[in-house]
Amino acid sequence: MFWLVFILSLFSVCNSILITKIKNNIIIGIMYNNLFNITENQCICEMIKVNDSISALNYFSINQTCQLFRSNASTIYIEFYSNSTFIFLNQSSITILNIQEYQPSTSSSTPTTTSSTSTSATTLVNPCISDGYRWNTTGITILNSTQITHAAHLFFDSNDTLYVVDEYANSVIWKLPKNAINPILVAGQALSRGPNSSQLNLPQAVYLDSEQNLYVTDYYNYRVQKYINGSNIGMTIIGINGTAGTASNMLGGPRYLCFDSTETYMYIADADNHRILRFQSNSTSGINGHIVAGGNGAGNGTAQLNYPWGIDYLSSVSSYFYITNYSGHTIMQWAPGNISGSFIAGTSGVSGSNDTLLNNPIGIKIDTYLNIFVVDYGNSRVQLFCNNNQTATTIIGTGAPGAGAKQLNNPRGINAGSNDNYSLYICSMVMGPDYHKRSDLSVYRLTLKKFLESLLSYEENGSIVTERLAVAFNA
Repeated sequence: MFWLVFILSLFSVCNSILITKIKNNIIIGIMYNNLFNITENQCICEMIKVNDSISALNYFSINQTCQLFRSNASTIYIEFYSNSTFIFLNQSSITILNIQEYQPSTSSSTPTTTSSTSTSATTLVNPCISDGYRWNTTGITILNSTQITHAAHLFFDSNDTLYVVDEYANSVIWKLPKNAINPILVAGQALSRGPNSSQLNLPQAVYLDSEQNLYVTDYYNYRVQKYINGSNIGMTIIGINGTAGTASNMLGGPRYLCFDSTETYMYIADADNHRILRFQSNSTSGINGHIVAGGNGAGNGTAQLNYPWGIDYLSSVSSYFYITNYSGHTIMQWAPGNISGSFIAGTSGVSGSNDTLLNNPIGIKIDTYLNIFVVDYGNSRVQLFCNNNQTATTIIGTGAPGAGAKQLNNPRGINAGSNDNYSLYICSMVMGPDYHKRSDLSVYRLTLKKFLESLLSYEENGSIVTERLAVAFNA
């Protein structure tokens, strides 16, 4: 780990309105407005028009989005974010604090002259222990409705390539390589739903294994499709194409899926049959699966599931599944094959919006500390339940759908970049400026950051004031 310091010189002249641009950085704060399909210059004009209350903005050229901020305070916060521009009206009193991006240390010892190197185990930040860290809850749009139609699920491979399930109306799978702008179609035919080997019909979840094979749960075809090493032709490995059923070789409505750490077995949330099924990853159509949770009809008892939707399983650190009961408003912990599980979040059969209740939870993500991130769909928020704690902290969302900087609307999937600690990515519908006429389906990113104070100095040279802003951050 080492320090980087960059110097930015700003010049202000009397009777002039000057702006400052910082590439690949964004401001963190309370957003005043979100503007879509707008040029950078148009966005700057909007800022200048109302500079009595708004003096800073973020501009994202990827999707021509502008975020206006109220920033007349003497202290503001920025963080690194590629392909963005932070712009503010020049104010001599401004002090900028940079948000430190956490990077896992590769060595805890002082460098030596030896030619051999060693790498320590990655140390992850526990988001339930503060230690100076806090969430940046201003979401950054990664993909929007000009690129996707209905984001339903997310997956990251080991190279931090993002895979997105575009459920409806496209019914396809996209991939977005790290730092790329435009997604690439990898499965399905856009705007052409169907049952053949090159089509999908409301896909729900996606997974890429270590051999570069892609797996997709195909809801209305009642099957799981496998795409071998980059092929766009899928083969049915689970279920019987086009036929729903309750037999162990059939699916009633597959939602999310996960694998064990060796990728020997896959586990499917067969929501309409209220069960979790286990199959070998090399299965073929018609092979019987094994019920490893539920299968006793819909219900709110400990031996039942009630429309299980999300599932996560970290077999390397826990022997339990973590399952979202969409219609039961709970999170269940269930050891594979046991006759019953236990409720670890929410109250069975009771929906609500306080910090101990859930309302139709969908996506779920478990970290290595066994903290639980839950997409609380009905409350348009993401909840964090720290390990062994049934009282949640809201990471993002206000409990009501909307287009504000800290709001979500119909959030579904959640995941984290494989090399991030922490960056969470969330599927959500985001209402545009005209709430009743426009909606953008987006993939959002929010991060856990640590604040690090920067240095600011002034030099006066005649009528020109030069501000040299030194910002230090970990890299």
